[in-house]
Amino acid sequence: MLSSKEITWIITISLVLAFTISLMKSLEHFLYILAIVFLVILVNILAKKITSFVLDSEIEIKLWEIKRWGVKPHYHLKKSFPAGIFLPLIITGLSFGLLPWMACLVFETKGKVYRAAKRWGLYKFSEMTEYHIGLIAGWGVLANLFLAVMGYLAGFPEFARLNVYFAFFNIIPLSNLDGNKIFFGSLIFWSFLAILTLIALGYAFFLV
Repeated sequence: MLSSKEITWIITISLVLAFTISLMKSLEHFLYILAIVFLVILVNILAKKITSFVLDSEIEIKLWEIKRWGVKPHYHLKKSFPAGIFLPLIITGLSFGLLPWMACLVFETKGKVYRAAKRWGLYKFSEMTEYHIGLIAGWGVLANLFLAVMGYLAGFPEFARLNVYFAFFNIIPLSNLDGNKIFFGSLIFWSFLAILTLIALGYAFFLV
C-alpha cells in the first residue's frame, strides 16, 4: 500500500516534526513525540489510501513543495522550495512552539485503469473530479479528529493535541495542501470539517 519512497517521506517528516516539537518542550521526550507524530501521519495517510481505493483510484504521497509565488504562471521559482521541511522549523520557532506547523505532505491522485468501465461506462468520466479528491483528503482529517477524541478519552493528552494540530494545519486551504483540495472539492464538506477542527482546537488549548 505504501511505496518505499512514501515511507521515506513519512519517516523524514516525522523526524522533522518531532524535532521541532520536542525542541520547544524537551529533547528528552524526542522518541515519545516521534512515535506519536509517526502514528498521527500514518493514520492520516492510511485513511486517504483506503478512501482512494474505495473510489477506484490511487494516491501518491509527496513532500509539500512550493514553486509558484504569484498569480501569473510565469511567477515561479527556478527550483521548488521544500516547504514541508522548512516551514515547520520556521513557524514553530516564530510561535515559540505554541502551535507547531504540521502540514508537510501532499498527495496526487489518479483513477485506476478499470475505473471508467466499472463505475461510469467504458471510457467515460475516468478522471478523478475535485469532489472525489476532496473526499480523499477530508477522510484523512476526520481520521485524525477521531484519534484525537480517542486519545483524550484514553488519557493521552499529547496524542490528542497533536492529532488536532495536524488536522488544523491540513484543513487550511493553502497551496496544494489537503485543505485546498477539500475547499474546492466541496465547500460544505470543508466548512463542516473546519468547524469540527476549530472546536477541537479550542479543547486542545484549554482542556487537554
